[in-house]
Amino acid sequence: MFPEAIPAMPNQNKITVGAVVAEFLEHCGVKAAFGVISIHNMPILDAMHARGKVRFVMARGEAGAGNMADAFARSTSGLGVAITSTGPASGNIAGSLVEAYTAGTPLLHITGQIETQYLDQKLSYIHEAPDQLTMLGAVSKAAFRVRSAETCLSTLKAAVQAAMTAPTGPVSVEIPIDIQQTVIDMPADLSPLPIGMAAPSEAALDALADTLAKARRPLLWLGGGARHASAQVERLKRLGFGIVTTVQGRGIVPEDDPASLGAYNIQKPVEAFYQRCDAMLAVGTRLRSNETLKYELKLPRPLLRIDVDAAQQGRCYMDDGFVCGDSALTLAGLADRLEARGYKADPELLADLRKTHDEVVASLHDGLGPYSVLVQQLQKVAGRKFNWVRDVTVSNSTWGNRELRFFEPDAGVHATGGGIGMGMPMAIGAAIGAAETGSGRKTLGLAGDGGFILNLGELATLVQEECDTMIVLMNDQRYGVIQNIQDASYGGRRCYVELHTPDYEQLCASIQLPHARVQNLDELPAVLESAWNKKGPFLLEIDMRAIGSFKTAFSGPPVNKLDQVPATTKTVA
Repeated sequence: MFPEAIPAMPNQNKITVGAVVAEFLEHCGVKAAFGVISIHNMPILDAMHARGKVRFVMARGEAGAGNMADAFARSTSGLGVAITSTGPASGNIAGSLVEAYTAGTPLLHITGQIETQYLDQKLSYIHEAPDQLTMLGAVSKAAFRVRSAETCLSTLKAAVQAAMTAPTGPVSVEIPIDIQQTVIDMPADLSPLPIGMAAPSEAALDALADTLAKARRPLLWLGGGARHASAQVERLKRLGFGIVTTVQGRGIVPEDDPASLGAYNIQKPVEAFYQRCDAMLAVGTRLRSNETLKYELKLPRPLLRIDVDAAQQGRCYMDDGFVCGDSALTLAGLADRLEARGYKADPELLADLRKTHDEVVASLHDGLGPYSVLVQQLQKVAGRKFNWVRDVTVSNSTWGNRELRFFEPDAGVHATGGGIGMGMPMAIGAAIGAAETGSGRKTLGLAGDGGFILNLGELATLVQEECDTMIVLMNDQRYGVIQNIQDASYGGRRCYVELHTPDYEQLCASIQLPHARVQNLDELPAVLESAWNKKGPFLLEIDMRAIGSFKTAFSGPPVNKLDQVPATTKTVA
């Protein structure tokens, strides 16, 4: 399959396509890539190693590599890169790409492919996935195949531009192995293509300003598409706007700001507060089902929207005004117009907002029971500068998506699509991002035992890469949220939720991972103080069976009567 030796960098005038890929990533500002080495990506990784400019993180599986690249991109506001082999390996990353697509993460997935002469021949060729490009297209914003050595660079440039252009998302590129190892002339221009920003129309901005100038109690609802618009949001905040965020929009405004409700967006007191407001501007958000009570949350009217995707107009909620454009450009244009008019909102709005915020925070902490202490202690030790990375688990749904509070728009990473098991590899990606960019943020991860075990092999990656990370493992030895749903909606019929779990003390000792198990929360402050101040990885296991349950059980998203499932069902013809 391979020549006896493939030079990574033959000479100044000749270069392998694999080396072109490695050098192009450098020109894109890529500091780290994640993946698993294979015979179908070795020319790329051989060149990357020889050049020594991009850190390659050796994940233990492609699913974990995709999560790492995703979190690296989110926590650095940059491009994530995952490199996989073809066939089954490319299939392994599909779930991670779905997550990145849901979150709108700019991610470049480079996958190998079998030799060009055998492609799409239905020969059952080893490592081939039938119609792999279609599979990747279904879970990516776009998917490309490199057709020749001469077009590899132009294809990669188009792929990166697509990934980075809003609405951002993961883009996959297949590069057959024979093309990777081909020697070509050194390209003259390895720079990436420019990334455009969609400018709103002046007329649309005028209309938006006219509507909001009439409002006395306006709110901004900020989603992930507004993460780069902090400065523009600040201008509107100074005019008296109140702010509420989705989970993806957290940190655009520091979460201790008096004008911010944070991500407390669906609680009953908040819904009542909305009805005391007289306008809402939703920015860079899809108003998703889990953050709008399945689209039944009563939002203020007029409801106005800003989105870079024109097709979002009227989706989920009928809006009273829509502006298509980049969120930062649009909010800047709006602020210009309102400032010129001398606009000021009713100052009583923010007093009402603070009262509502304090009420829902108190209610949340009451529902946590003994775990309110855990939340408070974690916030105390983490301070203001940390990455907050969470898996889908009861604890995240109960409190992690709203507390701990963080203060930068790229400091929060969570499994947006609802799949479990992604939190720990995401914590690795965020920690690598902090190390490579010098952000100074230690990574704090949250996981439940049910999801944690899905990517257990990545604990070895955590240790090998010396990630400055504390993982808080909430261990109740069961799928806790599923059990609660069974209690709430299935008549208490419990099945398939009890889990045989490792002894994490022994497991961690076997891979040289520092570990502590807390069985009494009185022990917590001393353990946290010691663990957080040590550089490197640490697993903090919270023994929920010893400590007890939350005071208020979380049983999944809100349900209506049609969602209640009887013990038996009858099919009616």
